[in-house]
Amino acid sequence: MRGVLRLGALVFVISSIILLTLPRIFTDLLSLPGSANLDWAMQMTGVTIFTLAGLMFVSAQSGSDSTVLWVARVMMVGAFGLGVLTLLIPTGVNWFVILYALIGFGFSTGYLVFLFRKNPRVEN
Repeated sequence: MRGVLRLGALVFVISSIILLTLPRIFTDLLSLPGSANLDWAMQMTGVTIFTLAGLMFVSAQSGSDSTVLWVARVMMVGAFGLGVLTLLIPTGVNWFVILYALIGFGFSTGYLVFLFRKNPRVEN
């Protein structure tokens, strides 16, 4: 479980760096019409994702087993929501939208698998 949180934190850090420094790359890949307003919104999202990545990493590194399980529950729902909302993008589905949604669904599934094991292994 801790490993899934660490990997998720890494993916979020990479995404946040791109969103902060090159927001138009994301908007172009999502087929969204670029604008200064949308660039700003993507950068704000980047800050939020960076913060979340930090909390995920700290929880994985030093949180109690109970803390890690609660963080995993929240992240399972959040990752699933990310996947769903990505597929509902108003510009239509393309290869990047599918890939981005699959990443969200993949992490959601990873959390789900660990959470529903009879004795979840938190320590990995």
